[in-house]
Amino acid sequence: MVEHQVADLDAVFHALSDPTRRAILQRLAKGESSIGELAFPFHMTFAGASKHIKALEKAGLVRRRVEGRTHLCSLEPKHLAEAHDWLGFYERYWTMRLDDLERTLRNADKRAKRSKR
Repeated sequence: MVEHQVADLDAVFHALSDPTRRAILQRLAKGESSIGELAFPFHMTFAGASKHIKALEKAGLVRRRVEGRTHLCSLEPKHLAEAHDWLGFYERYWTMRLDDLERTLRNADKRAKRSKR
């Protein structure tokens, strides 16, 4: 189970490592789009956009459905939420560390002010 979750996170972060895929996800956050619509702002071919969509699908971030010849994509936020939770641990860690640093600096400042008296 843990190995599967790690593989899911690896795929999510791999997918998010590409700026085009991040932009595609931002577009899909506004609603369902065809691959052609997703490809247009990047001046890429359907095949090029489809490769990006496949990486996003592999990561579980996008779902594709076919209506006739049109491939429609929609955002699947579940794995994004899992990545956010994973990153949240480090956000809390750094917040605690910075709070500790702030306390240390304030205490040092108080000691310096007392010693000047």
